[in-house]
Amino acid sequence: MNTPQDRITTPVTAELLRGALDVEHTEHGVLPHRLPAWARAQYADGQLAMAEAQPSGVRLVFRTRATAVELEVLPTKRVYVGAPPRPDGVYDLLVDGRLTRQASAAGGNTLTVDMAKGTAELRPGATGTVRFSDLRDAMKDVEIWLPHNETTELVALRTNAPVEPAPDPGRRVWLHHGSSISHGSDAASPTTTWPALAASRGGVELVNLGFGGSALLDPFTARTLRDTPADLISVKIGINVVNADLMRLRAFTPAVHGFLDTIRDGHPTAPLLVVSPILCPIHEDTPGPCAPDFSAMSTGQLRFMATGDPAETASGKLTLTVIRDELARIVAQRAADDPNIHHLDGRDLYGEADFAELPLPDALHPDAATHRRIGERFADLAFAAKGAFAEGGA
Repeated sequence: MNTPQDRITTPVTAELLRGALDVEHTEHGVLPHRLPAWARAQYADGQLAMAEAQPSGVRLVFRTRATAVELEVLPTKRVYVGAPPRPDGVYDLLVDGRLTRQASAAGGNTLTVDMAKGTAELRPGATGTVRFSDLRDAMKDVEIWLPHNETTELVALRTNAPVEPAPDPGRRVWLHHGSSISHGSDAASPTTTWPALAASRGGVELVNLGFGGSALLDPFTARTLRDTPADLISVKIGINVVNADLMRLRAFTPAVHGFLDTIRDGHPTAPLLVVSPILCPIHEDTPGPCAPDFSAMSTGQLRFMATGDPAETASGKLTLTVIRDELARIVAQRAADDPNIHHLDGRDLYGEADFAELPLPDALHPDAATHRRIGERFADLAFAAKGAFAEGGA
C-alpha cells in the first residue's frame, strides 16, 4: 500500500462472497459458512462445525483498479498432538481468472486436537494481514480464494482504489457434496482442490459442500442441496459412511434414496451425478471404524487404519466395495424414471494403477498431485461431450 490515507476499507458482505451459503457476523468481522444456520442448529457436531466453517471454494470476488489489496483475517489453525505441523493456509489471488499471487496469514487462533484423548483446546490469537501488491493498474476482476482447510474470519478488506461487486459471469453453477477429499484434504491451495480444478476446466461456478468427515447422508445436508440454486449437482458418497461405521446396508440403501429424493424435490431435472468412492485400500474390503495409527504417530507420521472385521460384511457392515455396487444399482434403478441421473465409479478418478504411482500418504487422503489428477479426470469425464455435465444437457 502507499500510505494509510490511500487505503479504502470496503465492508465484506455476502454480495462480495461466492461459494458461501451463509455469513455470520462475529466480534471480529464476518465468518463465511457453507451450511445455513438452520442446518447447523440441527446437530451440534464438532467435526461438522469445523468442516463447514472452513471456506473450501469460498472466494471474495470484486472489480477494482487497485494495485494493492490487503485482507485482514483471523484464521483458526489446527495442531494435532503427535502429528507433523500443518502448513499455514494459502490464499490464492486470481486476476481476470488467472492465478497471480499466493500468500498466507500469520497469527490467528490455534486449535490443538489430541486424537488419542478425543479433546480439543482453543487458544485465541491475533489477526493477521494478507497483502498483494504491484497489481496491474487497470479495471480488473479480482478473486481471493480463502484457505480451504483453515477457518477464516474476514476482518477488513483494504485497497488503494474503490471496489465494486463483480458482474455475474453467466456460467453454469455446479453444486457438489462430498467428504474430506472433496473438501480439499491435502491439496496445495484452494484453487487446486480437485473440485476447484474440475470447475476451472469445466468453465463453471463452484459451490463446494465437501465436508471433511461429514458426508454422512444427513437430511439437513440434502435439504441444503435442495434449496441451493444450481444447474449441475454431484454427490460423492461412501468413504465417511464406512470410516465412521455409521450404518449397515439395510439403512444405507433407503438413506441414499431419501437423500436423492430430497435433492430432486428442489432440482427435478438438473443433471445429478452420483459418484462412488475412489480407491482406498484400507477400506476396500474391511469395514470401519477408521482410527489413527498411533504407532505411526509415534514416529511423527499421520496414518489411518481400518479396524473392522471383513467377515462382518455378511451381516451388513459396509465396505467401499459394497457401497460401490449398491450405488451403481441404485442409480440404474432410478434412471428408469429419471433420465438425468448419472453414475460415476470413483475408481475411474483414482484406481489401482494410480495408487501404485501416487499412494495415499496417510492411507486415506490424496496429496496435491493426486488432487490434480482427480480434478482433471472428473472434468474430462463429466464435462465431456457425452458426459453428465455436457453443455446443452438437461
